[in-house]
Order: sequence, then structure tokens, then C-alpha cells
Amino acid sequence: MTYQMEIAGLTRNLPLCPLNDDLNIGAFVIFGDVELTCACAAELLKIAPDFDYMVAPEAKAIPLVHEMARQSGRNTYFLVRKAPKLYMDGVFAVEDQSITTKGKQMLYMDGTDARKIAGKRILILDDVISTGGSIAAVESLVKQAGGQVVGRMAILAEGKAALRDDILFLKPLPLFDKAGNPLPIE
Repeated sequence: MTYQMEIAGLTRNLPLCPLNDDLNIGAFVIFGDVELTCACAAELLKIAPDFDYMVAPEAKAIPLVHEMARQSGRNTYFLVRKAPKLYMDGVFAVEDQSITTKGKQMLYMDGTDARKIAGKRILILDDVISTGGSIAAVESLVKQAGGQVVGRMAILAEGKAALRDDILFLKPLPLFDKAGNPLPIE
């Protein structure tokens, strides 16, 4: 089963994946889709608030934040990692639970990055916002680092996330019943 949708002027068929016995989600993956990544980045930049830096969680948002940095003429963006790396200094963490990751996970920010974003206007990006858990975790890290969150953006807002007024996104993405029928967003 797939769900066809238009995003940033392009048509894509999203495979439907079971989340549980009664619910499917549309799998939106920009990895490897350069055309879609570039188009979505351009459209998001049109509605982005003024910012100094962008921060995104690892991993699916990496192509998006990279392309938005390139298109906007910025040379720097920051990632919140799923595991600390040897080269990271002064690492601090927050717990996150994402709809697409089983169980809880930790997200980590590099202290070197934190010092650069302190006092700066930060735009938080993700590919899809569902429950909002990942965005909230990234926001917590940005605030711990002293950054000022000026916006939260995603390509798609899934399910009830589309009703939120604190995020900017290009399109809503419904949830689906077990037969693949879109559920109303309410």
C-alpha cells in the first residue's frame, strides 16, 4: 500500500508501514531523493523566520538541513546526535521518544556547538513532526546551550501535529487505518 501526495511541486508515493495492529504511517524518507530534498528546502526557506543557525536531529533531517544551509548561503548548521562521538567536547544530553524509533533514545549536543549557538536565533528542523517528541528534545538542548528558538519547521506534519500552531510545515500527512485509508486529522 502507498499514499500518493504532492510535496513542494513534486509527486511521491509513500509506502504505508504498520505502526501497530490498527494504524499505519506514511514512510516519508528524503534520503537519496535529491530533487525532493532541494525542492522542500527551497519551499521551507520561503516561510522560515529570521535565524542565525539551524539545528536538526540525526539522521533523516541531515540532507534537509544541509540543503537549507547551502541554499540560504550559510556555511554552518548543527546536528543533535543519537550517540556521543569521540571528537565531541562537553557533551550534554536529553531523552527523546520518537514515533519511528522503538523505545526511548538519548540525543546529544556537542559543547563546542553549544558555545557557538549561545545567544543566537535558532531554527529547529526535522523531516516530519509526529508527536513532537524529537523537536521538543532538540529544543531542550538548544535552550540548555543558551540559544533562542525562533522557529520549528518540518516538511510534513503527521496526524494531529498538523493542528499545532507552533510549527511551520509544507504539508499535513494523515495517519492511516489498517486498510490504508487516510484518517481525518482531528
